[in-house]
Amino acid sequence: MTTKNFTLKEIEDKDIKAVYKGLSNPEITKYYDVHFSTLEETKEQMEWYKNLRVEGTGIWWGIYDSSNQFCGAAGFNNLDKTHQKAEVGLWLYKSFWGKGILKEVMPALFNYGFTNLNLNRIEGFVVSDNAKCKRALEKINFYHEGTMRECEIKNGEKINVAIYSILKSEWMALP
Repeated sequence: MTTKNFTLKEIEDKDIKAVYKGLSNPEITKYYDVHFSTLEETKEQMEWYKNLRVEGTGIWWGIYDSSNQFCGAAGFNNLDKTHQKAEVGLWLYKSFWGKGILKEVMPALFNYGFTNLNLNRIEGFVVSDNAKCKRALEKINFYHEGTMRECEIKNGEKINVAIYSILKSEWMALP
């Protein structure tokens, strides 16, 4: 899958060092449920990526710039074929934050999800304190449906999670 400036390639075992570089950085994983301290621990994430594909519950891609440099990863998980929905996720190396990658890459993901995966709904779950991510989703036409109060516990603290979504009909109606 390609965009004007990026290529998305399905995550493979050989990407482990690139994934580790991102998911071992506390600034990147601050609001995520995963964080790895060693390359060995990152094998768990690589298995997760592989199992999504094998079990038919999602797919994740590495995001590469025009010089074939790994920038981050994006994809779908919790794919529910019966209800035609999936959760979208994305993380980027810090050096790529604020460069419009989300705005360019997400439309390609949405087209894939709505066309190839036959989705009707794409969901985004965001820790309520993650204002940057919430603003980014709103910029790409996600609708804020509400907030699940104290629905998760992270590092011993109860956290709120905002729910966002975009429907296929809304996506197709965009100019």
